[in-house]
Amino acid sequence: MDTGQAGGGAADIAPMNFEDALKALEEVVRRLESGDVPLDESISLYERGAELRKHCQARLDAAQARIEKIVTDGAGKPSGTEPFDAEG
Repeated sequence: MDTGQAGGGAADIAPMNFEDALKALEEVVRRLESGDVPLDESISLYERGAELRKHCQARLDAAQARIEKIVTDGAGKPSGTEPFDAEG
């Protein structure tokens, strides 16, 4: 993976784990903030950053869906698990 390039697309982002996608997104932001990138490349970097952000958010959402909370009995001892409920 070459985060130094603006190129690439969703196809090269899809197999990334969260940490790799976040590092690539940080590199995109760093390059954009440097101000040393030509306009056309800035636009490509911005588009890639948007895809990386979307990918990271999807990974976080998937992880949150797998979170289980520990159910305790009356004595405060773990008695099992139940699916994560963001509302409660």
